[in-house]
Formats: sequence, C-alpha cells, structure tokens
Amino acid sequence: MNGSGIKVVASNRKAFHEFTVGESWEAGLVLTGTEVKSIRAGKVNLSEGWVDIDARGEAWLVEVHISPYSHGNLMNHPEKRARKLLLQRKEIIKITHAIEAQGMSLVPIKIYMKGQRVKVEIALARGKKLHDKRDAQKTKDANREVARAMRHRTK
Repeated sequence: MNGSGIKVVASNRKAFHEFTVGESWEAGLVLTGTEVKSIRAGKVNLSEGWVDIDARGEAWLVEVHISPYSHGNLMNHPEKRARKLLLQRKEIIKITHAIEAQGMSLVPIKIYMKGQRVKVEIALARGKKLHDKRDAQKTKDANREVARAMRHRTK
C-alpha cells in the first residue's frame, strides 16, 4: 500500500496487449458483502470483463470473475454477475458518444481499494490488429535488449 491509501487488488494486463488504451475513469462498484471480502483477498479476474451501458444510461461491469468468499454460506454471490458501476451522468454521456462515434470499447483496467471503498478503473480502448501486436512486441524486446546492454556496460 502506498501513501495515498490505494491498494491495487487486480490489474488487466491482457487489455494492454489486446487494445490500445485511451482515456480512463475511476468508478465505484455496487457490491455485496461477500464480494468485498473476496476482492480484499485478491480473488478477482478482470481479463474477460468489459463495461456495458444499457438503454437507461447505467454502466454495468460484465463477465468479471469474483470468486466466492471462502467463509460464505448459502448467501454467497454468483461469480460472474453483472455489477453496477457508479459514474456521473456527464461521464456516461461522454463515454457513450465516444463508443458510438469512434467504435471503441470500454474495458476494466484495474480494481483497487481506496480506503475502505472498492474502485475500478475503466478505459476507452480500440482493438489492436495482429501487426500492431507484433510491432509492440518488437519494441518491447528492443527496449529490453538496450536495458540489458546498459546493465552489462556498467559492470
């Protein structure tokens, strides 16, 4: 945990490989008690999730897997239920326009604890083509080689 009281519980590394990530927002989540306890334990998988905005203008986090709480009873939560996101109306309108006009998706980037609250960072994203993924991998490999050469040079 760093000085600002933020503890990252899970991040979506797959999103940065599959998408070009743009503008992001912080959103609250409507959760049950057992979901909060599972998130605190780090039992979250964001890799298959996305955000859907319904006809009523509400944002929903879909297909995010939160494992059942280990000490839960019959009242434990379903693992992949849709969870409502808490965003301001202006933010939802801005996101909706970007999705419709530019053909972008809305994906969860990370889920974290901010004090006692559970927050999720969501971002607009555009899918990468195969050649874009290859270019990104080549750049990453080249940077790794340069860093390795610099380390050996200083020894």
